[in-house]
Amino acid sequence: MNVRMFDSPVFVKSSNSLVQEIACLEDALEFLYEWPKNRRGTIYGTALRACQRAFDSSYPLAAARDAFCGFAKSAKIHEEVSTPLPWMTAKGSRGGGLVV
Repeated sequence: MNVRMFDSPVFVKSSNSLVQEIACLEDALEFLYEWPKNRRGTIYGTALRACQRAFDSSYPLAAARDAFCGFAKSAKIHEEVSTPLPWMTAKGSRGGGLVV
């Protein structure tokens, strides 16, 4: 598996209103491939091409992330996360965010 991690994740609201973390190029591509065909437009196409180019060549990963983030904002699914989400903070002494 070839994982290309973003410097910082992009958070998007998925179809079931859950916040989803897009942390790497593969996450972004999977999300874009699953995006409904009837909601695809120019900005979607730009983001998809940028991510595909970054996957296939030395196209800058930061540019692909920025294109994906621009798509998320234009689709009104981008979520600003100013405080850590529950799964990002450890609870209890065992780590992993699980309280036993």
